[in-house]
Amino acid sequence: METALKRSILACALALAFGGASAADRFDVAVTVDDLPSHGSKPADITRAEIARSHIETFRAHGVPEAWGFVNAVALVNDPGSDAALDVWRKAGYPLGNHGYTHMGLSQAKSLEAWEADVSANEPVLAKYMAGKDWHLLRYPFLDAGGKGARHDDALAWLKARGYRVADVTLGFDDWAYTDTYTRCVAKGDQAAIEGMKASYYRRVDQQLARTKAMSQRVYGRMIPQVLLTHMGAWSAATLPEVMKRMDAAGAHYVTLDQVQSDAAYRVPSPRAGDGAMIERRAQDAGIDLAGLPAVEPVGNLDALCR
Repeated sequence: METALKRSILACALALAFGGASAADRFDVAVTVDDLPSHGSKPADITRAEIARSHIETFRAHGVPEAWGFVNAVALVNDPGSDAALDVWRKAGYPLGNHGYTHMGLSQAKSLEAWEADVSANEPVLAKYMAGKDWHLLRYPFLDAGGKGARHDDALAWLKARGYRVADVTLGFDDWAYTDTYTRCVAKGDQAAIEGMKASYYRRVDQQLARTKAMSQRVYGRMIPQVLLTHMGAWSAATLPEVMKRMDAAGAHYVTLDQVQSDAAYRVPSPRAGDGAMIERRAQDAGIDLAGLPAVEPVGNLDALCR
């Protein structure tokens, strides 16, 4: 009887810890945030520092031990005062990595040398804010690593020679797509449109989680540790608490990026390493058919809202 009671108590504790998910559903997740210090437009009544602080408060509430923030330092020129967001991030103890000075996609760059110069231009800001800590982690802008071929291979060799590692992505909810529409709707005071966007977005979060689990099982035969991508924007800050609740309910357990990327799945070689989301890339490399997996509804025509 005592043993059965202990098991019951343990089961309840696990359910609470994992937001209702069973222990078997648990999966590790590293959190990453792109486009620091400033992603997209924002409502007039919130600062970039407050957006960063909101992210940090949500992460801490959900036990996130680390969140890499990937910097586009051109924002320090184009969005005066946004440097305060970097101060907030570093004060929280979260690290910063390189996302290209102007967020230049490798395949869209005029030349490999132009792309390398854009990455290099970010480095003084990273060295300043990281103050002796290692910042040599790159997230390809647009997840554009140049596809397959010489430009991709030469860029990767250049990064490795400079001591960089690449931060992969396996999970995201297209939060970036909602940012500017959200700002317009806030300016118009159209709360009904905002609530409609949130309802659609949260459905898509649940759908993407289900699809990612099924896709990982098909490609790897197991649920691999995940790397979540979100963005340093006002929409992301407003919706992140609910998104994290849904991730908890799905079984998310938050760990560091190094812990996730030490998994064998992240060491499988690819001729397009870093290009696009990793699970889909592996499926394409291995010729694995992803038909029949749970679907994710389209974002929809957000540009038409709040005009």
